[in-house]
Amino acid sequence: MITAPTLIQIQLGEHGYPIHVGRGLLRESALMQAVAPKGRILIVSNETVASLHLGALQASLAGREVAVCLLPDGEAYKTLTTLEQVYDQLATARINRDGVIFALGGGVVGDIAGFAAATWHRGIDCVQAPTTLLSQVDSSVGGKTAVNHAQGKNLIGAFHQPKAVIADLETLATLPDREYSAGLAEVIKYGLIRDVEFLVWLENTMPRLLKRDYAVLQEAVSRSCAHKAAIVALDEREAGVRALLNFGHTFGHAIENAVGYGQCLHGEAVAIGMVLAAETSERLGWIDAASVTRIRNLLSRAGLPVNAPRIGVTRARELMELDKKVQAGKVRLVLLKQIGDAVVTADYDNKVLDAVLEERMA
Repeated sequence: MITAPTLIQIQLGEHGYPIHVGRGLLRESALMQAVAPKGRILIVSNETVASLHLGALQASLAGREVAVCLLPDGEAYKTLTTLEQVYDQLATARINRDGVIFALGGGVVGDIAGFAAATWHRGIDCVQAPTTLLSQVDSSVGGKTAVNHAQGKNLIGAFHQPKAVIADLETLATLPDREYSAGLAEVIKYGLIRDVEFLVWLENTMPRLLKRDYAVLQEAVSRSCAHKAAIVALDEREAGVRALLNFGHTFGHAIENAVGYGQCLHGEAVAIGMVLAAETSERLGWIDAASVTRIRNLLSRAGLPVNAPRIGVTRARELMELDKKVQAGKVRLVLLKQIGDAVVTADYDNKVLDAVLEERMA
């Protein structure tokens, strides 16, 4: 039995948009044409995803002027150099202000294509068609677009909300197990920062999630997107509550940078970062050891790493201080007052953070 698609509306005034979650959506010509009713189209993808899913999207856009830009695959290519390739193709395809970019791929493709859309002719429409679990539940929703700099992740970017998000669950069937597990880190994050009931549901359904049971997967993706949409509606530009979505990310981005982008997947680094944030929370007396063990166990069951690489305390500190949440030279962290209740704070004892880094990363 195929479950009907889920529709989640993100409320952002004049630039709110729908998030469609379901099976076979890329083959739904009426839906694809509706989200991009006019103008020339550029599909931005990578070689890996294109071999699997480009044909379905092209067929759904039959009759339209469609060009394709294929990028190299991997976080290592999330750079200004790669972005230039998209601009070149936009110019060649004569994409004007009424044009549309379709981002067909994971978080790297979505971020690069979204940033190109934000800056081409000072902003054109972008439809996000995420094909990884991580991008479906996180990076495709909310309008954060960016490329990496040698000094840090996502340092060059812009806020640019998509016209729509099309999360076709069938694309997840082709994901390698490691990338699928990386996406589960972001799903688990929502339970940890704001929804204990969802966390319990994840604990109970993890075996079915790992088997990629479509009914359970649709529930997980839809609930994750609903959480992301609710937070973004409250704080589109990350001036306050939206920073909660970065639970584990300050540690995680430092790990990604230190070991090399792509060597440790984003979701893997975030999983380790969530454990480090939980351990920091425990040392501050906010959560107990049993909660930390619960978090570690669920992440491990999802196939994720929970032990930090030994990148060194000094290097970890240097990279964490590049985080976009740093204010007045103080690293703000997302920590847990309890499971389901996260806070963004710089009001913690630095000695506690140093102790965690010394124990886990020295």
